[in-house]
Amino acid sequence: MTLQELKPAVTEIIQQTELSVDNRLLAICALLEKEISYYNWVGFYFKNGDKSELKLGPYVGEPTSHTIIPFGKGICGQVAISNQNFVVPDVSAQDNYIACSLTVKAEIVVPIFVNNQNIGQIDIDSNTPDPFTDMDERFLEFVCKKVATIL
Repeated sequence: MTLQELKPAVTEIIQQTELSVDNRLLAICALLEKEISYYNWVGFYFKNGDKSELKLGPYVGEPTSHTIIPFGKGICGQVAISNQNFVVPDVSAQDNYIACSLTVKAEIVVPIFVNNQNIGQIDIDSNTPDPFTDMDERFLEFVCKKVATIL
């Protein structure tokens, strides 16, 4: 499936109100990881209450010990502060990178806004060097806007 073809599937998952929010988020992770060959770890991080940290939410991929990430630390922690997408074509070139797996070569993180507040993000790791394009960014922004409607 192309990124465009995945949009209706994401919308369909969001509309499955019989599922919990976490189960819908997990279904989105599973869909993206399965259908996009270079998405090797797909997950959500959310602001942890009033703390200046992110807490791991639903994800699909290798288990990670990074269940709590302080704001400013790693790519996810930087997005929590900057409120901007962060595309990393080569994680080895980043000084402030938290390695989840030695196989990860690239990462993209896109924030989720509810009422103009950055409340979380989608995080994608890829084992392929420099795979992410503007189309990935636009698609993940679409996903985050859909997810924001159920949070």
